[in-house]
Amino acid sequence: MDQNLKETKKTNEKMPIYKFGRGFLGLIYKFWYRPTIIGKENIPTEGSFLIVGNHIHIMDQCNVIIATKRCIHYMAKKEYFDPKYKEGKFPWFFRGAGCIPVDRSKKDEEAMHAALDVLEKGEVLGLFPEGTRNGLKEERAKEIYEEYVDKNISFEDFYKKAKKNKTTHINYLEELMKDKTISRDEFLDNLTTADDLLQDLILNGRITKEDYYEHSFLPLKFGAVSMAKKTSSPIVPYIITGHYKFRSKDLKILIGKPLDPQDDLEKANYALRETFKKLLKESLENNEK
Repeated sequence: MDQNLKETKKTNEKMPIYKFGRGFLGLIYKFWYRPTIIGKENIPTEGSFLIVGNHIHIMDQCNVIIATKRCIHYMAKKEYFDPKYKEGKFPWFFRGAGCIPVDRSKKDEEAMHAALDVLEKGEVLGLFPEGTRNGLKEERAKEIYEEYVDKNISFEDFYKKAKKNKTTHINYLEELMKDKTISRDEFLDNLTTADDLLQDLILNGRITKEDYYEHSFLPLKFGAVSMAKKTSSPIVPYIITGHYKFRSKDLKILIGKPLDPQDDLEKANYALRETFKKLLKESLENNEK
C-alpha cells in the first residue's frame, strides 16, 4: 500500500487535528467569510454517505465540515501529502484531517479502495465530482490570450484579472461569440468579468437562465455515483454560490436532500448534475427576492 495511505489510515484512528480544525479554525473561517449555510438538516446523523458539491475555491470543503459534527474524509491530490511539491507544506495536517491522497495523473485504485473503506465502515466521504476547481486554469488562459487578447497587456496581468472567472463561463462566452450571439468586442471586453456579462445577457433575453445553469459546471466524473452504488450509500448534494471575501455578503451554501444510489451510473450522474442545476437555480433566484 502507498506510504501516504498507510500513514493516513494510521492517523485517522484518532482525529484531534480534524476536531481542532472544525472547532477553532472553523470559528475563524466563519468570522472571516460569514458563510450562510442552508439545509443542514439534510445531512444524515448516522450511516455512510457521500457529500458532494461544486468546486469554485480551495476552501469549499470547509463549508460542509462546519455544517455537521460528522467527520468528513475528503479526497485530496497527493501533492498535498508530499513535501517535495509546493503544495506539500503541511502533509501532517492533511493526514491528521482524515484526507485520502489521490494521484490524479492516473486511475488511482489504492485511493479508490481507501475511499470505499471509509464508506464501508459507515463513515462520510467528501468529493468534488467536477474533479478540479472550476476556475480559469493557466493553460486555458494562455490559449485565450494567444488567440484573442491584444498584446499591449502582458499575460501575467491578463491572467491576474481573468483567473477569477469560471472556465465554463469563459468557454460559454467563446461559444456565444462564435455563433454570433455576442460580438467579438463584447467577448474581448468581458474576458475578466465573464459572469457579469452573462447576467446582462439573461436580463436582455439573449440567453436564458437555463443556458446559464447548464454552463456553470464542469463535466461530472463518475467516481461519486460509482462508490454510492458499490456501498449502497446515499449522496448528499450541495451548491456554493457567492464570493470568498473578507466578511462576505453573499457566500451561500445550499445543501440538498440525499439522493439514493442508482444501478445505472449514466442516469445517476445525469440526476446528480440536474440536482446541482436545481440547487443553483434555487440559491440564485432566492437572492433575487
